[in-house]
Amino acid sequence: MERIQREAILLIDSLFFDTDCLSAFLWVHNESLLPKLYPGKIVIPKPVYVEFCRPSISHLKARIDTMLENGEVVIQDIIVGTNEFSTYYQLTELPADGHKTIGKGEAASIALAKEKGGIVASNNFRDIDIYVKEFELEHTTTSDILTDAYKRGLITETEGNSIWAAMVAKRRRLGASSFSEYLLSKQKG
Repeated sequence: MERIQREAILLIDSLFFDTDCLSAFLWVHNESLLPKLYPGKIVIPKPVYVEFCRPSISHLKARIDTMLENGEVVIQDIIVGTNEFSTYYQLTELPADGHKTIGKGEAASIALAKEKGGIVASNNFRDIDIYVKEFELEHTTTSDILTDAYKRGLITETEGNSIWAAMVAKRRRLGASSFSEYLLSKQKG
């Protein structure tokens, strides 16, 4: 069983986190779930890291820095002149007709996932939906990641409800009032 789980982990593409999705775990001190679920697959785009450099949330940046020191995450820059930069610029500054600009964290996650072949980890589906569909990207949310942790036995449903409640208390919008309710909705859907 453990061998099958390890093989499944290896098949998962890199996850490119935006600020909201990553901060959901940081705010409630549960970022340790991420490297357990996706070892070697967690990418923080540089614009997302920069957003965590604000003095008011320096404690969150410190948690990311610890993850960096432990080799649990990597920071990926977006270099001017690359395809990633062209996509990033389009999404943040010069959107195509009928499209809107989006935040730098979401744009960086999308641009890198598109060009590097990965999964966008974002809770802001309303803003990124058009781009996820247009670029045919995989997408995951905080809720999906908690569900993955539950299915892999890293958390119980009770622990999931506790983490969920703590995230909601930090004003994270997760799509249901509790983890149990979210699991039930996924079973019905």
